Amino acid sequence: MMSDEKLLQVSDLRVEFKSRQGTAMVLNGVDFELRPGETLCVVGESGCGKSMTALALLRLIPSPPGRIAGGRVALRGRDLLACSEAEMRAVRGNRISMIFQEPMTSLNPVYTVGDQIGETLRLHAGLDARAARARAIEMLMQVGIPAPEKRVDEFPHQLSGGMRQRVMIAMALACRPEILIADEPTTALDVTVQAQIFDLLRDLQRENGTAILMITHDMGAVAEMADRVMVMYAGRVIEQGTVDEVLSAPRHPYTQGLIECLPELGSSRDGEPGPLAEIPGVVPSIWELGQGCAFRERCPHAHARCAAEVPPMFAAGGAGGHGAACWLLAEQAEEAMA
Repeated sequence: MMSDEKLLQVSDLRVEFKSRQGTAMVLNGVDFELRPGETLCVVGESGCGKSMTALALLRLIPSPPGRIAGGRVALRGRDLLACSEAEMRAVRGNRISMIFQEPMTSLNPVYTVGDQIGETLRLHAGLDARAARARAIEMLMQVGIPAPEKRVDEFPHQLSGGMRQRVMIAMALACRPEILIADEPTTALDVTVQAQIFDLLRDLQRENGTAILMITHDMGAVAEMADRVMVMYAGRVIEQGTVDEVLSAPRHPYTQGLIECLPELGSSRDGEPGPLAEIPGVVPSIWELGQGCAFRERCPHAHARCAAEVPPMFAAGGAGGHGAACWLLAEQAEEAMA
């Protein structure tokens, strides 16, 4: 069950990177909230800032060349950006855990999976080696790995892709974190294993009340897992709302384009799927954003105002705080009032 309590509040989060070309704002004014037991899916094309947002929450931005330039990340009212590095080490893996995108590169190949799960428990829960091993076996069992007493002593290369992903989940959940960040948790897994991973995350969330921040580009995963959706583009949040609001009534042209790219069966006379829609162009380089809306070069509704001013988040109606950063909503509101 979701709570109305605000577990995580992110306000005006900004991240910049420096290079020979100058300084670029990779995240620019990211705002969102996360409640206990809630699943918030962050969607958008590669390079839009999804994973960078997750790294910024944990203060894992590589420095140099990057740095968190401003904002606030409040975990139950405590600003993590103001914490010392020692205080952040007590948060990472304990109160906030992360499942990284590729388990084969995230797991250490020279340590057994039991040692890697146990390290988290020894560090944060103060368990000795025997108790940590017992807890590691319990976690492997909880995430559905068969023969956990045997698997606990195996190395990552001895496991399948699905099992490695389950080990990552076991490691992330070992200390029963309040927030789980899942960065593309089913990438490169077949659809059967994807479904099993989603079922596992839902079960663990139901048992522990964990809030999940899921980063994905798969709108099917969004429809299956999300309570709320946050759409990002070029380092900004351009639409937010409940999963029903965003998928059923998207208000930003970019969100509409993402949804239209989904294959629809039965769209042709012979029952075969019709041609896939596409969003023309590519996400602009962070060095070439300039003024105005970053999506304007790909948007069929762009006009002069879009090139001159960055649109703020406008309320789109609905009980879930649905909003979109598009001048179209402002124009529609003006027309309704006229």
